[in-house]
Amino acid sequence: MFSFLIEPYNIGINIWAFSVVKSIASPILNTIMAYLAISFFVVIPFIVIFMLLKKDKKVYALVAFGIIVFIISEIIKYIIREPRPCNVSELSWINNVGCESSFSFPSNHASVLTGIIPFLNKYRILQILYIIWLLLVLFGRVYLGVHYLTDVIAGIILSIIVSAVIYNYKDSFYLLSKKVRLNITDLELKNNK
Repeated sequence: MFSFLIEPYNIGINIWAFSVVKSIASPILNTIMAYLAISFFVVIPFIVIFMLLKKDKKVYALVAFGIIVFIISEIIKYIIREPRPCNVSELSWINNVGCESSFSFPSNHASVLTGIIPFLNKYRILQILYIIWLLLVLFGRVYLGVHYLTDVIAGIILSIIVSAVIYNYKDSFYLLSKKVRLNITDLELKNNK
């Protein structure tokens, strides 16, 4: 769609990243990175449940952030329509593990996962463990050949911007969720009479 843009496989930092990845690639690391890529299905619900159990009001803003940044990221993907590196013939030499057919720019993993860090500021150990896990996941996106390094960097930037805005209004998201819960409770009481 945007053919006037520089092809990402011609950007030096992307070629450098794929070269580094190719030099350390192994079947064991392929498996580890593939599992890390899907581990957010466990990690994110764990964080949400943990915050709910701690009665942390920021959990509502965190969930809103995840939904909003995912939607923004998907809109950008469909506007830019950048093919994943594993689908680009000029990059047939990269480490290619489990190629996907969806678009590449920006990385949804980077967009959604990076912005969670500030919401964990009350839980230092959890925050540090999360950052270590996040760095491995983001490295894995390039390692698996499903994203350019520039996709990951763009996702991080998008995430930081959206997260900062949502975090500033975290109390509003809590109040909104409280109103919604009260309305649902009122409806249930009326229906049970």
